[in-house]
Amino acid sequence: RGHTKGDTIVWLPGEQALLSGDLVEFGATPYAGDAYFKDWPQTLDNLAALKPKALVPGRGAALTTPEDVAKGLQETREFIADVYANVQKGVAAGKDLNAVYKDTFAAMKPKYGHWVIFDHCMPFDVTRCYDEATQYTDPRIWTAERDVEMWKALES
Repeated sequence: RGHTKGDTIVWLPGEQALLSGDLVEFGATPYAGDAYFKDWPQTLDNLAALKPKALVPGRGAALTTPEDVAKGLQETREFIADVYANVQKGVAAGKDLNAVYKDTFAAMKPKYGHWVIFDHCMPFDVTRCYDEATQYTDPRIWTAERDVEMWKALES
């Protein structure tokens, strides 16, 4: 698991091609509102162990060379690790969700801000990571009420 509890991939061994769904993104910000941040890097390692020559990510161009595949896996891994490290730092300092979000967004914008849907995904990604770091091992269901709760916390 990584992007969600029910991640599904398609592996075509004859072609050595992998359809990763949203476990891997390329030039696009991973949506991680239902993610397992602690597990996702190992899942990416498991995908890399297949040694795909081509990969169709959840978002972004198809990766048609082993070098592009490695880049897509690495960039996704780095993004997830960077969110996790920034959120952990804030939680360890006793900061609330609002402060952790602002710090994480500011720290990550220079490196990832040009990625598609960065501004859209970051509130959900940081909120889920904060939940995982503080009290919720499993993601909470995104309801309309939870969405309002998140935005109130982030905009306060």
